[in-house]
Amino acid sequence: MNLLATLRYLVALNTHQHFGRAAQACNVTQPALSNALRSLEEEFGTAIVKRGRNYAGLTPEGERVLSTAQRMLRERDLLQQELDSAAARPQGRLTLGAVPTAVPIVARFAAKLKARCPGISPIVRSMSSPEIEAGLESLSLDLGLGYTDRIKRQNTHLATIAQYTEHYFLVQRTDEPNAKGLHIGKPVSWREAGELPLCLLTPEMHNRTIVGSALAMAGVEVKPEIETNSVLTLALSVVAGNVCSILPGALVDAVRTYAELQARPLTSPDVRTPVGFMMVATDRPSRTLRAAVDLARDPEWLSVLPCE
Repeated sequence: MNLLATLRYLVALNTHQHFGRAAQACNVTQPALSNALRSLEEEFGTAIVKRGRNYAGLTPEGERVLSTAQRMLRERDLLQQELDSAAARPQGRLTLGAVPTAVPIVARFAAKLKARCPGISPIVRSMSSPEIEAGLESLSLDLGLGYTDRIKRQNTHLATIAQYTEHYFLVQRTDEPNAKGLHIGKPVSWREAGELPLCLLTPEMHNRTIVGSALAMAGVEVKPEIETNSVLTLALSVVAGNVCSILPGALVDAVRTYAELQARPLTSPDVRTPVGFMMVATDRPSRTLRAAVDLARDPEWLSVLPCE
């Protein structure tokens, strides 16, 4: 039995919650993955996976094995990076997760990091805030970009690097398209915005919580016409239909080429939400993570982020 490979199968099974998808992610057959996990159970003399007609989770002993597997695989990856990298030329993968509203920012960050350190291979995932926090805790993510106020409220052991402050716009079609692209219109109150037909993110998204709270403060009960977990759908639904949407500045920047759209700053209340990178606090980060942290703190990088 290849212990490290089998531990990767276990981590993949926990991630995908399905034998077939885990096997596909590991580029092995489902029987090969199942047999390897059975061998692991025989090795430790205990059941690790709850088995039924479908995957039913891990046993308490399996959870302990999973935690150790995540640490062992992390240590193995750190060692490989150290062996492959010169001090100024980090080599290896870096997995980044970002809340949907910050995807345009993390995409630029990954491209900038790749240009600065060609040996780094960034992997970018769009994830909800709880998924990012869980991914960091389980070591399946190296770096997350999301709402740092959640971290402070939850009193977790994650470190943060401030990036920008998210502010919000009502985005709607305009009767007079602007030849230069999206037009920044006059401010509008949250109450006025809440009385329009809206396309918003689905309730499990933290951005929806922020938007819903602002509308509630303005005395409006939110009843969106369309809900989605895709930020692209937010913008395209406004372009194609008769709905409006509420987008943060980072997404407004991403749709500036749409001449038929206008973005109006939202006021009353004035809502500002800090966004930053999050990572597990450690005194021994990988070389790829150190390079990413250096970029995240670079004044040149910070200067191109959304501003008030």
